Amino acid sequence: MAGPLQGLKVIEMAGLGPVTFAAMLLADMGAEVLRIERPGEPSPSPRDPTHRGRAGRLTLDLKQPEAVARFKALAARADILMEGFRPGVMERLGLGPADLSERLIYGRMTGWGQSGPLAQAAGHDINYIALSGVLAAMGEPGAPPRPPLNLVGDYGGGSLYLILGVLAALYERQRSGKGQVIDAAVVDGSASLMALFCWMQADGVGRAEAGKNLLDGSAPFYGTYACADGLHVSVGPLEPKFWAVLAEALELPAHAPSPGDASRWPELRRLMEAAFARRPRAEWVQRLEGTDACFAPVLTLEAAAAHPHLAGRETFNRNGGVLQPSAAPRLSRTPGAAGPLPGAEVDGMVIERRWLGA
Repeated sequence: MAGPLQGLKVIEMAGLGPVTFAAMLLADMGAEVLRIERPGEPSPSPRDPTHRGRAGRLTLDLKQPEAVARFKALAARADILMEGFRPGVMERLGLGPADLSERLIYGRMTGWGQSGPLAQAAGHDINYIALSGVLAAMGEPGAPPRPPLNLVGDYGGGSLYLILGVLAALYERQRSGKGQVIDAAVVDGSASLMALFCWMQADGVGRAEAGKNLLDGSAPFYGTYACADGLHVSVGPLEPKFWAVLAEALELPAHAPSPGDASRWPELRRLMEAAFARRPRAEWVQRLEGTDACFAPVLTLEAAAAHPHLAGRETFNRNGGVLQPSAAPRLSRTPGAAGPLPGAEVDGMVIERRWLGA
């Protein structure tokens, strides 16, 4: 694999969710990722991009002393290890941070964290963003909050913060020569993502509650609308100069409420709904796309990949015939690349022999 992380050796403990996605991101950037699986572990789907780019897969029964010894030998040559088990599982296997190389960067990914009253409890993305104050800020007032897929918790607050931690520790190791343990918890990362809303709440600009902030769809100038053909568009002109562009295109009447008057938002929303409903989406795209109205059509994945802007940037690709996102972000000299889909990697024993020089 080419990319800025070429030569970086990563051990990924097989699991679901944030660690898998984090390993994909490292592999996209050129890291050599060896996935360690348990006996009987189902093989990843050959159409699953989150498993792409692995250098190899190795099955080890870590309840057996011989397998533990092999694992320790591999970990001694690795730069990073990432695992997503409940606290204490790796220690019971004799593979906790204290059992492995002092230089190893040990990334631990959990929902609740390595400590705290809930550390041993089961949970999923929806629970973590609920507890960290994220979920309450989403949805319609008076209606149950709707989770934003698993993007804010598992991937935003989880995978990306795990990546931040291991790369920060990798940089620090250049000075100290020592690795360290990263306690990446989805609740912590999700709470961190709410920094902007902490400010808004402190300054009285808005509250982190459904219907009481500018960014949850409550404001009529930041939301989605149905067009004459039933397809949807999004608008978000928060600034007055951008709102003026949209208002002119919608041909709103002179007596239309000001966006700054929250008490008249329902009236403004009705006017905007009626305006968008007068034309099919294609006409609105022709009128508004590329202007300062802060406009975009609401597209499916297939339609997004075909859109001229994303197609021109090659934001998506059909790696192995599967529509999937390309590697991101983009680096000028050493760009990453989406690796092969599962099933194309070599046998993990080949990687093991290379790492150990056998």
